[in-house]
Amino acid sequence: MKLKKFSLSLGTQVFRSFSEEARVRIIHLLLVEKELTITDLVSILDFTQTKTSRHIAYLKNSGLIASKNLDQWVFYSIKEEVTEIVSKMIIFLEKDIQLIKDFELCNIMNSNRVLSIHKAKAKELKY
Repeated sequence: MKLKKFSLSLGTQVFRSFSEEARVRIIHLLLVEKELTITDLVSILDFTQTKTSRHIAYLKNSGLIASKNLDQWVFYSIKEEVTEIVSKMIIFLEKDIQLIKDFELCNIMNSNRVLSIHKAKAKELKY
């Protein structure tokens, strides 16, 4: 979705959200992965659950991210309305070593998750 209206208020919120390294790392992961839980973010970023939740709450209150409940899980994602502006800002940071490490760790976590799912299915087929 293209950004139809970019207000000064929205711009200020976006820039404030990028003023903290932890939030930039969260935004980057949500942008590339589409949806993650607090548990995912804690594992990847090596933050405490409290710190991660605090930054998620800030981003949610700023209007940058949305949440979706699925059973006991809450999945967070970048709101469609701000994806374009956030993507353009992240482009300038893509080669940052820390963001690259976060992305690599996320890929490992996803690979482990897929492997676990396949093992569980194979185990079910045995019995």
